[in-house]
Amino acid sequence: QVQLVESGGGLVQAGGSLRLSCAASGSIFNAMGWYRQAPGKQRELVATISRGGNTNYKDSVKGRFTISRDNADNTVYLQMDSLKPEDTAVYYCYVKRLLRGIEDWGQGTQVTVSS
Repeated sequence: QVQLVESGGGLVQAGGSLRLSCAASGSIFNAMGWYRQAPGKQRELVATISRGGNTNYKDSVKGRFTISRDNADNTVYLQMDSLKPEDTAVYYCYVKRLLRGIEDWGQGTQVTVSS
């Protein structure tokens, strides 16, 4: 049984920082990452990181967000700096199991950036 425990969301002023964490358990994971969904919009990729450390970012967050992971305890982090109001969304942790490539999602954590 895969479990994902997210933490770190909240309310911050524009220009501020937040750090999201997602602790995963119950499997070995290949890709890990974060997606987000704003009201009335589709869920979109924010950043992913492979088990080997290769990263992929949404263009609009490059240079502001940094994804990292600790393979020893299956935790993925998203450091978000220089936050903008358009970053406001529910952020979802995403993992892909090494076995069969099954994908799992966290319950989501709200990030609100005030102007």
